[in-house]
This record gives sequence, C-alpha cells and structure tokens, in this order.
Amino acid sequence: MAKKSIAIVLSAGKGRRMHSRTAKQYLHIKGKPVIYYALKTFQDCPFIDEIILITGEEDKEFCRHDIIEKYGLDKVGQIVSGGKERFHSVYNGLTAAQECDFVYIHDGARPFVTQNMLERLQKAAEEYHACVAGMPVKDTIKISDDNGFCASTPKRSLVWQIQTPQVFSYSLVKDAYQKLMDALAAGKDLSVTDDAMVVECMTDHKVKLIEGAYSNLKITTPEDLKTAEIFLENF
Repeated sequence: MAKKSIAIVLSAGKGRRMHSRTAKQYLHIKGKPVIYYALKTFQDCPFIDEIILITGEEDKEFCRHDIIEKYGLDKVGQIVSGGKERFHSVYNGLTAAQECDFVYIHDGARPFVTQNMLERLQKAAEEYHACVAGMPVKDTIKISDDNGFCASTPKRSLVWQIQTPQVFSYSLVKDAYQKLMDALAAGKDLSVTDDAMVVECMTDHKVKLIEGAYSNLKITTPEDLKTAEIFLENF
C-alpha cells in the first residue's frame, strides 16, 4: 500500500528582523513571493500528496488568490490559521492533517528546498521515522556562560546547523506535540525551538540527521534576501 505524505508549510511568522511591513515570506525574489518557491517544490514532488499552508488569519485570502490560485498550486488542500508561537502553528497543522503516514514540516521562509533533498528525507523517514535536514557547521562553535565568556567548545565534527524540512511518521510527531500541548496546559515551563526537539523531549525516539544543503538558507534579514536573489540566478 502506498504511503501518504503531507507537507505542512509554515507561513504565519512576521519576520521583524526584516524591517518590512510585509512578512518576509511574502516579499519577492525575482518577481515571485519567497514562499512560492518552497510550495512549488512540494507541488512538483511525486510523493507529496497534499500541502497544508499555515498562515495568519488576515493573510488567508491573499494566499489563496495571489499565490495558490495564481500559480496553480493545487496540492494546497487546506489553509490553516497559525498560533501564537511556532509550535502552536505546527500543532494546528498536525491537527488538520488526517490519515497520513509521513508529515514534512517546513519553514516557508526557506525557498531553496530541492527534490533531491526531499528524496533523501523520504528514504530516511521510511527507515528511521524521524529525520531532519541539516548541515555540519563550518565554523568553530563556542558555548558561553551567563556572563558572555567561553565556557566550552564542542567538537566541530559533531555540531550541525539544523534546517527544514523535518520529517516524521505522523503518529510519532502528533503524539509528541499532543504531549507538549498537555504539558504546557498543565503549567510546565518548556521551551522548544524545532520539531525534532519536541520529539526528543516528549518521546524516547531518536532523530536522524540528513544532509540538506548549505544553500537551504532561511530568509531572515535584508541581507539574506539579497543573497537569495543572487543564488536564484543559478538555482
């Protein structure tokens, strides 16, 4: 029986570091919104069956008419409202996803995900049930103490810069997120920064690191947008 995979693409962030009234994912690179490029990659991927787009309530109609319909992205089956924090938005997407085997969680501000990357992640997800895109760091990393002094230096060969997509068996990540939401509702003080961390903290399942690409950058600052424009000329 064929496996069903759903991509949850996050587009609810405001991107204050971009210093723009327009959210970073809706700014243009070469005439198209940043988020278009990731959506198009998932649209063209043969083993992605549906895309769930997470966005702000105020942006739903814009996304429907000016992105999804305009560019023929018919795999976008649902547009779901985001939450206060990233993990709320992911939870909303997971709740909207039904009867799938694998879920890809991707930041819409990362336009340069590729088909080859998705193939590597799909293969790993089928074997390990939890995997994330990332790349080994190029620079030496320092861990600071509370006063801003170097406390330790981790072995560089073991340090990765984590990206998205992050791919999981649906039942595994949905259960992990449900446990997170229950813990937060019970008043526990928890801080999670990505989906892998939710799975790591809420289950005993290990997450496999899979090479993404150094070009799989996240658009965060005006400088990133300029870099993306240059990169797109050869993408």
